[in-house]
Amino acid sequence: MSDDKKSELKIKAIENGTVIDHITANKSLHILKILELPNDETKNVTIAMNVSSSEIGRKDILKIENRELDSSELNQIALIAPKATINIIRDFKPVKKDKIILPNEIKSIIKCTNSKCITNNINEPITPKFKVITKNPPQVRCHYCEKLIKTEDIEKQFE
Repeated sequence: MSDDKKSELKIKAIENGTVIDHITANKSLHILKILELPNDETKNVTIAMNVSSSEIGRKDILKIENRELDSSELNQIALIAPKATINIIRDFKPVKKDKIILPNEIKSIIKCTNSKCITNNINEPITPKFKVITKNPPQVRCHYCEKLIKTEDIEKQFE
């Protein structure tokens, strides 16, 4: 190869599945954990980490073959990567492209960090519920004890 040519590693396009782009740099492994990937049904997952982005500086990208994410999975991703975009791919073409939008209320995705909150009582089967206070960076307030849960405390739950 001549000196004036640059070699490039290309990531193979997927025929069907989901591409998650504009993930906050170095957060893609958290998203894999949230989505419980890879698993027996979803074998081909491609990760690009800490790559250049004109929009957000550095970003991660995930390509998940043969799986389309549902809204509850997108809500979870929004807590970790609020600027992410989702592309649904069918027959190698994007058929749907959306920005992730953190809803105004979150249920059961995370736990309240207040150990005395009723949602953390083993004898009280109450689903955690949070009001979203800020979306970027995400901060939520517990519906039951009103504890404010900051971004770093949210991220720790996915590590």
